[in-house]
Amino acid sequence: MQSLRPMREGDIDAVLEIQQHCYPQALLETEAVIRARLAAHPEFAWVAEDAEGVCAYLFAYPSQLGKVTPLDAEFPAVEAADCLYLHDLAVHPRAAGRGLGPALVRHKLALGKARQLRHSALVSVQASEAFWARQGFTPREALTDEQREHLASYRVAATYMTRPLH
Repeated sequence: MQSLRPMREGDIDAVLEIQQHCYPQALLETEAVIRARLAAHPEFAWVAEDAEGVCAYLFAYPSQLGKVTPLDAEFPAVEAADCLYLHDLAVHPRAAGRGLGPALVRHKLALGKARQLRHSALVSVQASEAFWARQGFTPREALTDEQREHLASYRVAATYMTRPLH
């Protein structure tokens, strides 16, 4: 049995553990930043849970198309948001292959549509472009120099990807 639900403060330790299993050291984000993201946009932070506990999570927030969130940075306040930014999706290896990642993405995209956002965007790392393409995202090359610097903060191969929500 698996379920999706809003993330709670008590889930942070599980989120940090999942992050350790899913990302190399260069991509790990601090507990303080993760807590700040949950506090800033709790309606956009969700987890998947199974009999063993939290096994996947997704952080998102309202943003603007073309804006890249730097690695390990708090989500900026955005006026006139037109985009749902999916910042961090991770599934614990023990839960791989169950469709939890796509389920969390579908849930967030539906929320973005309900909020009248026109686009969704993300940064793909760890050769995940094919996964994101299956969710309807395509690479977007046109970025300002500042946004390219934000993309470079990932210190690994990273691709900015977008998709319409309408």
